[in-house]
Amino acid sequence: MGRRWGKTVLGGTTSLYFASQGARVAWAVPTYKNGRPLWRWAENTVAPLRKAKQVDVSRAERVIQFDGGGFLGIYSMDSEDSIRGEAFHLVIVDEAARIPEGAWTDAIQPTLADYGGRAILVSTPNGKNWFWKEWMRGQQGVGDTHSWQAPTAHNPNPRIKRAAELARDRVPERTYQQEWLAQFVDDGSIFRNVQASATATVQPYNPGHTYVMGCDWGKYNDYTVLTVIDATTHSVVAIDRFNQIDYHLQLGRVKALADRYQPETIVAEKNAMGDPIIEQLYYEHGLPVSPFTTTNASKAKIIDSLSLAFERQSLRILDHPGLIGELHAYEATRLPGGLLRYSAPDGMHDDLVMSLALAWHAATWANPVE
Repeated sequence: MGRRWGKTVLGGTTSLYFASQGARVAWAVPTYKNGRPLWRWAENTVAPLRKAKQVDVSRAERVIQFDGGGFLGIYSMDSEDSIRGEAFHLVIVDEAARIPEGAWTDAIQPTLADYGGRAILVSTPNGKNWFWKEWMRGQQGVGDTHSWQAPTAHNPNPRIKRAAELARDRVPERTYQQEWLAQFVDDGSIFRNVQASATATVQPYNPGHTYVMGCDWGKYNDYTVLTVIDATTHSVVAIDRFNQIDYHLQLGRVKALADRYQPETIVAEKNAMGDPIIEQLYYEHGLPVSPFTTTNASKAKIIDSLSLAFERQSLRILDHPGLIGELHAYEATRLPGGLLRYSAPDGMHDDLVMSLALAWHAATWANPVE
């Protein structure tokens, strides 16, 4: 199911109905926080019954107990032991694709044995993992497994329909297919059309053009990378990559490249090492430095923007072997909470990608893509 399709209401209604009929029902979520929306919804739904003393609600345990003996309990799979030893008539697994396969096979499935219970797996896809295999079993009619697919646009709420329409032009195609169309897409590099976009060449300064720079800092093992983009043509015109030099020399390299291209904006990563360099560039040299604080959310924003630029081929890059390699290898990993973490594979660098993403972030300020 696509994002905002209505999974919580569907699953919540189903779970409360069966619990009210005497069934033992579990709602399994990837992390404790993932259970909050359902718990709020369920607690509000049974509020009249609680007032009439027909149900008992334990906020500490997140359990709703009905007078007939049925109950609904929320269990977090970041602690699989919380569900072991239990027995249920029905288990609803929310965001199932974000739960490890072992949690499904070793912790959840055995809880259905005592009563010959059923499971409902509800999720937005996450590549072609175990959840996809279960979905395929339903499509192929294997055993008593059944599966359905519902994109976000099937939600009748007009605001959500509108959000799904807007997302088509605002997120990368892979993200749109998976998160909004509820399609199973292959894992792998998030950047497409990389080689087709490698048509730019190193260019000298053109006084009639606007330039921007992205700076990703490194010192010993990691590299510092400076990327200059001609914001007028949306083309990379210069890259400087180096490591194992102290920040005074790095300061000089940035200043030299800035003197060559007169950037309108320099977006520089703000971290422990970047702080003193940014301060000197700004206060001592008067350069237009804009610090960028890297968090998972802010990183996802600029990487998604860069990915979209490659899909639309609105950015031209240099045919730089290191950059091409990093772009092809760059990957997205789904965190238990559902967010994506972008990074290079273990043992590889992503300095060129991050510098390019920061420069593209600056370029879209200076000259937005139409």
